[in-house]
Amino acid sequence: MDIIYIIIGVCCLAVGFLAGFTWRKKIAEAKIGSAEEQATKIIDEAKNESERKKKEALIEVKEEVLRTKNEADREIKERRNEVFHLEKRALQKEENLDRKLEALEKKEAECANRIKSLDSKEKEIESIRAKELSVLEEYSQMTAEEAKQVIISKYEDEAKHDAAIRLQEIEQELRESADEKAKNLITLAIQRCASSQVSEATVSAVVLPNDDMKGRIIGREGRNIRTIETLTGVDLIIDDTPEAITLSSFDPMRREVAKLTIEKLVADGRIHPARIEETVEKSKKEVDAIIKKEGEQAVLQCGIHSMNSELIRLLGRLKYRTSYGQNVLMHSVEVSYIAGMIADELGIEPALARRAGLLHDIGKAVNHEVEGSHAQIGAEIAKKYRENRDVVHAIEAHHNDVEPQTLLAVIIQAADAVSAARPGARRENLESYIKRLEKLEEIANSFDGVDKSFAIQAGRELRLMVKPEVINDDKMAIVARDIAKKIEDELEYPGQIKVHVIRESRSIEYAK
Repeated sequence: MDIIYIIIGVCCLAVGFLAGFTWRKKIAEAKIGSAEEQATKIIDEAKNESERKKKEALIEVKEEVLRTKNEADREIKERRNEVFHLEKRALQKEENLDRKLEALEKKEAECANRIKSLDSKEKEIESIRAKELSVLEEYSQMTAEEAKQVIISKYEDEAKHDAAIRLQEIEQELRESADEKAKNLITLAIQRCASSQVSEATVSAVVLPNDDMKGRIIGREGRNIRTIETLTGVDLIIDDTPEAITLSSFDPMRREVAKLTIEKLVADGRIHPARIEETVEKSKKEVDAIIKKEGEQAVLQCGIHSMNSELIRLLGRLKYRTSYGQNVLMHSVEVSYIAGMIADELGIEPALARRAGLLHDIGKAVNHEVEGSHAQIGAEIAKKYRENRDVVHAIEAHHNDVEPQTLLAVIIQAADAVSAARPGARRENLESYIKRLEKLEEIANSFDGVDKSFAIQAGRELRLMVKPEVINDDKMAIVARDIAKKIEDELEYPGQIKVHVIRESRSIEYAK
């Protein structure tokens, strides 16, 4: 019984398995058929879409080709029109040229006819002139060349005489007007420039708090004073002057360093060789700072811009240089002022004149270190720091080391002479001053007819009394000129010397 049930179960299981397999197969075949249909449909749609796009692309290409063709046709048409107009203009120009050529040919023919006519008339004139010339030669008993020379020589002599007279008149007029204008310019410059002048001395005094400080400055066996004199190059004069010592040196920069050193040592109270050496170095640095400050102040006073810093430092060193007792920096500033005023009156650039005036003695800042005159050294320094060529030339020519070639150079010469020759600006020692006055009177007395001579106005004027029976009025001017020329050749002097010749006739009678 159980076996029957088992067999029936197995059979049912087998039948169920076969039925399920068959059902699944039918479902799979149905799905495959549906997928094939869908794929076929997609492929057909893709083919239709590609055909449509292909047609659209062909239509666009045809439209682009048509548009390009139309543009090309339009451009060709425009080019053809342009070529047509150009050809038309060329034809018109050709016709105009033909007409002008015909007119020129007619004028050329007319000119040729006129030339022939003129040639014939010229021949007739030459023949008539030859006949007249022969008649004139026959009556005058001279050839044409001889007559020409007579006429030329006559008019040449007259022209030379008239020219000489006119030249003298012009020279006299120019001399009078130039002298008057120059005097006005110099007078105006001097009036406008009221700089004070203080002669530089060769000694400086240092005030001490008490006389005991003198002993400390001298030091044990004089070691302190020897150290100061060695390091500064200045002589210390310690005498009976109460509460003061004197510094003596011809170099103002050394005196300034020594003065600052002693003042610092006195204030500090520690005075010994090591401290002196340290203080001297500090004083030198202070003097360098003063030099720079003075140079900047001078440039600022003169209204000068963009100057090289080394030139400014060299200008500051001029504060400690003197020329015949005149401070060179003050002199340079004054020359700058005067040159600027003269240039302004003459209508040239005053800033350039002030610059040249300030730098004209820059060579004196280093001329004890470099060989050559200070004018040449100054020109080289200015050239080195790329100053204007006119400024360099003015510096080089201000003492006639080279011939002045520009108006600026002459202005600097005049301003330098005005500043140096003003009363009180410079000094000279008594011996050389007296010798110069004696030499002036000796030169004047060496001329025949001079009765008395007097050097006055500090040697700036020479006044002569001449003998009226020896020197007449016409000869006075010649004597004055000869004396002035001899003074120029034999003497060196600042500024100028006026030679004043006086002739006086007197008749004396006594009533008894």
